[in-house]
Amino acid sequence: MDSAVHIAMSEMADGSMSAAVTADERLANRRRFLEANGVTAGQTVLVRLRYEGDDYRRYFSVGVETAGDGIMTPSTVTADALFTQDRNLALLLPIADCIAAVLYDPILGALGLAHLGRHNLLQDGGAGIVAYMSDDFGSKPSDIRVWLSPAAGRGNYPLFDFDNRSLHEVALEQLLAAGITAANVITDPRDTTLDERLFSHSEYLKGKRVSDGRQAVMAVLR
Repeated sequence: MDSAVHIAMSEMADGSMSAAVTADERLANRRRFLEANGVTAGQTVLVRLRYEGDDYRRYFSVGVETAGDGIMTPSTVTADALFTQDRNLALLLPIADCIAAVLYDPILGALGLAHLGRHNLLQDGGAGIVAYMSDDFGSKPSDIRVWLSPAAGRGNYPLFDFDNRSLHEVALEQLLAAGITAANVITDPRDTTLDERLFSHSEYLKGKRVSDGRQAVMAVLR
């Protein structure tokens, strides 16, 4: 994406970053993953999701004063995306089959880490995260660069509300409609339901995976 941004994604071999493990094991896994990527748990803020309610466009900006939130201390905010302009403040999002989207404005030095799943996309979440950067930081959509994580593919996880298209297809459509240019989008095409190096919640529910764990995406401005 850019040398100023470091993005890393854990795999099953790194251990679960959220579900299916004890609190102590979860913290140990997160610490090990973060430290392998040059940051500490105390430099990191968790994007803490919650599926209750009917609002899946909860976006907030954070700074160094929130470092460790959700990792070293209980989360103080429920969010579908977090954004920052502070360097060396890492954002961490545990995911299974949904997309972790990293957004970066190289002109204004703004970074975001967003969860894009079925609930978000039904509320046009792809456009929502772009609008937030425009409103909060003054970003021009054409300047924003986006990285999309692996996600469940249409073969095993079709989005019925979107003519059975995939999470990647719908997210990309919404981002482009919001003014992101296709040349500024990088997609990791791996399918979490097929790649057994990655956790998949939907495949676990079908009895095809032994663990209901979560990988995580970390993004930090250097």
